[in-house]
Amino acid sequence: MEQVNETVVREFVFLGFSSLARLQQLLFVTFLLLYLFTLGTNAIIISTIVLDRALHTPMYFFLAILSCSEICYTFVIVPKMLVDLLSQKKTISFLGCAIQMFSFLFLGCSHSFLLAAMGYDRYMAICNPLRYSVLMGHGVCMGLVAAACACGFTVSLVTTSLVFHLPFHSSNQLHHFFCDISPVLKLASQHSGFSQLVIFMLGVFALVIPLLLILVSYNRIISAILKIPSSVGRYKTFSTCASHLIVVTVHYGCASFIYLRPKTNYTSSQDTLISVSYTILTPLFNPMIYSLRNKEFKSALRRTIGQTFYPLS
Repeated sequence: MEQVNETVVREFVFLGFSSLARLQQLLFVTFLLLYLFTLGTNAIIISTIVLDRALHTPMYFFLAILSCSEICYTFVIVPKMLVDLLSQKKTISFLGCAIQMFSFLFLGCSHSFLLAAMGYDRYMAICNPLRYSVLMGHGVCMGLVAAACACGFTVSLVTTSLVFHLPFHSSNQLHHFFCDISPVLKLASQHSGFSQLVIFMLGVFALVIPLLLILVSYNRIISAILKIPSSVGRYKTFSTCASHLIVVTVHYGCASFIYLRPKTNYTSSQDTLISVSYTILTPLFNPMIYSLRNKEFKSALRRTIGQTFYPLS
C-alpha cells in the first residue's frame, strides 16, 4: 500500500494584511492609537462607575461589565495583530491559535448574552419602575452576568474543541489576522459535516437566542412607552434605551454577517474588513455611545475628575 507522508501543522501564518505591505506601518500607528483610546475610554467608564455612588445602579453595573469585556476582547486580538504588522514572520502556534479562538469566542458570546441582560434591565426599569430596585438587586445582576459567562464558556469550549480536533496537514497560511472560525476551518484537511453543523447551531444559539430575548424585552418596552400620555415623557423614556439599541444593532449586524451565512459566501478580503470593524472600531465606539449620550454619566465624570484633582476645593 502506498503511504502518503503528511506534515502535521504546528503553526499558522497570518496573511490578513499581506496585500497591504506598504501600508503596514501606517496601519500599525492607526490601530495602536485606536487601541490606546479604546483602553483609555473604557478604563475611564469603569473608574467613574466605581468611584461615583450615584452610578451604583444595575444599568451602570452592566455598563462597567461591558467595558471590562471590551478591554479583554481587544486584548486577545489587537496586541498580536500590532506585533504582526511590524514583523516579517507573522506566525502563531497551533496551541496559541486555539487559545486565541477560545478566548475571543468566550468574550464575544458572553457579550451577546450581556446585551440581552441589559435589555432585560431596561425592560424592568420601564415596565416595573416601582419594584425595579427589588427585582434587579445585586444578586440578580450577578446571576445574569454569571449566566452570560457560562453560556459564552460553553459555546467557545465546544466550538474550539470541534475545530481543533480536525486534522491539519496541508496549508498553514491563514487568510486573516487572527484565528477566526471560518479561516481556520478552510485549512482543515478533512471536514466533518456533523462538526460544522454543530458549530453553526452554536453560532445560532449565541446570536439568535440573545437577539430574540432583546426583541421580546423591547416589544414590552415599546408597549409601555406608547401608554405614556406625554410625548416628552415618551421621548425621555425611550432615550434611556437608545444607546443600548445602537450597540445591539452594530454588534449583531457584524456578527450575523460573519457567522450566520453559508460557507460558500466566505471571502477573505471582505471578512478581514468586517473583522477590523468589530475587533477595533466597535469596542471604540461602544463606550463613546454610552457616555456621550448620557447626561447622568457626564455629570458623574465631572464630579469624579473634580474630586480626584481638586479634593479640597
